[in-house]
Amino acid sequence: MDHDHQIEIPQYFICPISLQIMKDPVTTITGISYDRESIERWLKTAKDITCPVTKQPLPRNCELTSNHTLHRLIQSWCTQNATNGVGRIPTRKSPLDRNHLLKLVRGLQAVDDDRLCISSLKKMETLAMENEMNRKCMEDIAVVEAMVLLIIRCYRHGKTIGLEEALRILLLVWTPSTQTKVLINENHDFINSLAWVLRCGRDNQSAYLKNTAVLVLKRVFEIASTRLLERLNPEFFKDIVQLLRKNKNISQQARKSALQVLIESISWGSNKMKMVEANSVFELIELELAGKPEKNITELIFNLLAQLCSCAEGRSKFLSHSGAIAMVCKRILRVSPATDDRGVHILSSISRFSATNEVVLEMLRVGAVTKLCMVVQADCENYLKEKAKGVLRLHSIVWNNSPCIEIYLLTRYHR
Repeated sequence: MDHDHQIEIPQYFICPISLQIMKDPVTTITGISYDRESIERWLKTAKDITCPVTKQPLPRNCELTSNHTLHRLIQSWCTQNATNGVGRIPTRKSPLDRNHLLKLVRGLQAVDDDRLCISSLKKMETLAMENEMNRKCMEDIAVVEAMVLLIIRCYRHGKTIGLEEALRILLLVWTPSTQTKVLINENHDFINSLAWVLRCGRDNQSAYLKNTAVLVLKRVFEIASTRLLERLNPEFFKDIVQLLRKNKNISQQARKSALQVLIESISWGSNKMKMVEANSVFELIELELAGKPEKNITELIFNLLAQLCSCAEGRSKFLSHSGAIAMVCKRILRVSPATDDRGVHILSSISRFSATNEVVLEMLRVGAVTKLCMVVQADCENYLKEKAKGVLRLHSIVWNNSPCIEIYLLTRYHR
């Protein structure tokens, strides 16, 4: 707030946390007043929850009472000092009416009234965007559950009306609470519903829906049970891989979320094979080759490729792409230590288990041998240098004549 430095602000107008004039003063059970936004953030993030002034313990869901008298005094003082550059504080918004919100949730259940459903959703979205207090209230009356059930209903009826708003609200009010975990793990159709959204149309609106749906999927997979992840069907992975294909309308954030979904699920059941069969290896290589991805996207791609190359079918798909080995070589020592680790791991898997004479010569031709020699000499972790030396020793008879460096010495003696 702009004001003349000579004006003395009454001490009790100032929030003890933010040290700014309180816009929405509330009082805790300890009798101390704070600005609502500051104390709510404190209660949400502090490890040991105490009253910042008295140091008395506070419950995390501490009841905050609006201090109307103090609010009026601050507003009056601001008005009196307006000519000195003091701005008027905004009128306090009344707390969210739970009955009004419950009425909006009931409006979503009007299956045959699309207009009422959309109207309720738009009002709920506006409330969710306003402030943390509204979102907390929406969480308490199970708005997450209402959105999940509405999205499942859209899927079952093949209707996209209300889907966009429901996905946005879900992202706004989502919390990884115990109730949310139970809800997700008991509604197996929810993942199928989100996968269905990924298959919807090709216009700009459907692109927005896909972007939002994959962000929700990432949140879901962070709390999904092992049982749920093991039951994913092959079509699900085809939908994710399709999303990763050269699609200009998909945001980097959505791509990153899709890759994280694959990483969360790859270790469970037969998901690795389902991914291989969905042509994920080829598409991951193509995604990495298409332009210059962000560093963290490259790391996610290499993480997945390393895991997919741990099975024979994955290595076969990897080697069937003419640019695969060259792409891995190019990225090693150029992106990050995480990429170096996974890249050397991929070359190690190929060298140990799929090294036909043709593959060994290909590694020499596209610079894999050179890059492994560079890893041995680079400022890398010792374990990575040893891993690179191990790969070089595997086929030293074929590679000894490589002009890169004295490979004969590298593979016979430790440095």
